[in-house]
Amino acid sequence: MAFRICMAHAIRDTMRRASASVLEPIMAVEIEIPSEFQGAVTASLSRRMGMIQSSDMNDDGSGLKVEVQVPLANMFGYSTELRSLTQGKGEFTMEYFQHSPVPRNVQEELMDKYKMEREAGEAA
Repeated sequence: MAFRICMAHAIRDTMRRASASVLEPIMAVEIEIPSEFQGAVTASLSRRMGMIQSSDMNDDGSGLKVEVQVPLANMFGYSTELRSLTQGKGEFTMEYFQHSPVPRNVQEELMDKYKMEREAGEAA
């Protein structure tokens, strides 16, 4: 019993000193759209906290290829939004890129939510 208590205190102390943070998956997204929709698509990616890596025009100037990194949690529902922004002409591919720390405000919200759920579970 004493060993368990000692271990629990050691882990808590280590986590406080390590400044642990919550990680989220970042996706590499490649979007192909007609060039007339560039502004709308770029704005929608910015709203989803996307970081544009490159934006290249096709040889004939009719289309655009945008490469962006976006958190996975912000990509849900994007296919519908892209179709509506580009009148069904845009398409995208997405693959895993890396894990990155979530913004501090999101981490605090997750911690508060966890604490509330934990307290509700203990009260029940």
